[in-house]
Amino acid sequence: MFHYPGVEWTHLQAEAVGIPQVTARTSGIKEEELVALKETLLGIVKTRGIECVVTGAIASEYQKYRIEKICDRLALRSFAPLWGREPERILAEQIEMGFEFVLTACMAMGLNSSWLGRTIDTRAMSELKEISRKYGISLVFEGGEAETYVTNAPIFNKRIRIAETRSNWKGDSGYLDIVRADLAAKPA
Repeated sequence: MFHYPGVEWTHLQAEAVGIPQVTARTSGIKEEELVALKETLLGIVKTRGIECVVTGAIASEYQKYRIEKICDRLALRSFAPLWGREPERILAEQIEMGFEFVLTACMAMGLNSSWLGRTIDTRAMSELKEISRKYGISLVFEGGEAETYVTNAPIFNKRIRIAETRSNWKGDSGYLDIVRADLAAKPA
C-alpha cells in the first residue's frame, strides 16, 4: 500500500517544505502495514494534536478506504483532494504548476528501463499518454505501474538535487536507488 523507492530521501522533501517528518517501519505485509500506520498516527495525535490526514489518493479505493477507516477510529478527518479527478488533467496541472518529479520505479508494460530517473515533463506526458492508450496504464500510476519522487514543488523552499543514482532492472521491471541527494537553492 505504501511507496518505497526513495523513501529514505523523503526527509529532504519535508525539509524543503519546512515541516517535521515522522516515519515508521512496517513489514509491508498486506493489512499488517495498517497497524503501523494506525499506531504512528495515534502517536502524532497525542504529541502534535493533528486533526486531519491528507492523502494523494486519486482512484485507489483500497488505499483511500483503509486510511479513512483508520482516521475514523482515531477521530481524524481524512481528506483526498485529488480523489476522482481525471488523471490527465492532474498530471498536466502538476507540470504547469512547476512540480518536478522523476520515476523511481517502473512495473508496467511500456515502461522500460529508460524511464527510470526520467523527469516527467510535457514531452514525457505525451509519451505516457501513448503508453496509456496502448497498454492501459494510469497516467498518474494509480494502479502501481510506477512510483515517483518529487524534487521540486511550488511549496518547496528549496529544490532537491539528485547527485547520484543506481538503476536496478530485472526482467521487465525495476527501481532507481537514489545514492546521493541534497537540497539546493531554487533558480531565481
